[in-house]
Amino acid sequence: MPGAIRIAVIDDHPMFREGAVQTFACMDDIEVVAEGATAADALRVAQELRPDVMLLDISLPGDGLDAAASIARTSPGVRTVMLTASESEFDVACALKAGAQGYILKGMSGAEVVETVRAIYNGRSYVAPSLAARPLIAMGERPQVVANKPEKDLTGREEEILSLVSRGMTNKEIANRLELTERTVKHHMTSIMRKSKVRNRVEAMLMFRRRAGG
Repeated sequence: MPGAIRIAVIDDHPMFREGAVQTFACMDDIEVVAEGATAADALRVAQELRPDVMLLDISLPGDGLDAAASIARTSPGVRTVMLTASESEFDVACALKAGAQGYILKGMSGAEVVETVRAIYNGRSYVAPSLAARPLIAMGERPQVVANKPEKDLTGREEEILSLVSRGMTNKEIANRLELTERTVKHHMTSIMRKSKVRNRVEAMLMFRRRAGG
């Protein structure tokens, strides 16, 4: 399919993998170019076929996280999405550290997975909303605020708050630091997310990390 999103599905559970492949097969704009069941399969597919997006089970034989990290180093054009049943915030942080652009749960509907793949292909990052209740720091790194220009310029105060958010500070901690009310900080965060076209703090942090090239 010329112009279609080329996707690979790597999962060691045959029934789930087959279900995902069938879901994508119904989409005119998505083409499944490979399947696999191990981390070794993921690395081979990334190097030989260079799919646009690769869905990786985090618990693959050989380690899905290690595969994502290797793909980020050797095949940077392949955007990886961890597809897993794990809701562990530690796993989310490890996945982002490994270079994954997305983290979605196997409980999502087929339509949600398809829309996420399209978003990832178009340059966005995504973490399942149920895991985005508070900011996650990718294994201690401090993302910087740069790159994709927001729809509207952020104010000086918004930039200041954003820099503190990128360090993992909560609204309450930011309010204390800047001598503001927590409600004021929340108002600024709403404005930041609206201007940056993201849905939550985690997506904002992912976007800023990607812009910084980290």
